[in-house]
Amino acid sequence: MSYQNYVIAAYAVFAIVLAWDFVSSRLQIRRELRAARQRAARQAGQAGARKPTGELSR
Repeated sequence: MSYQNYVIAAYAVFAIVLAWDFVSSRLQIRRELRAARQRAARQAGQAGARKPTGELSR
């Protein structure tokens, strides 16, 4: 009895899961960076709108 097909299937599943883990983490990092940039832009816009023009900030 040969286990070659089972071994090939196990390696294929391992490779697919490893690739999915890599891709999904990259997508999550990209999504979090985009959210952080948008949050920083919103905060910068709000800070600029709240700041009086004739006063120094503390």
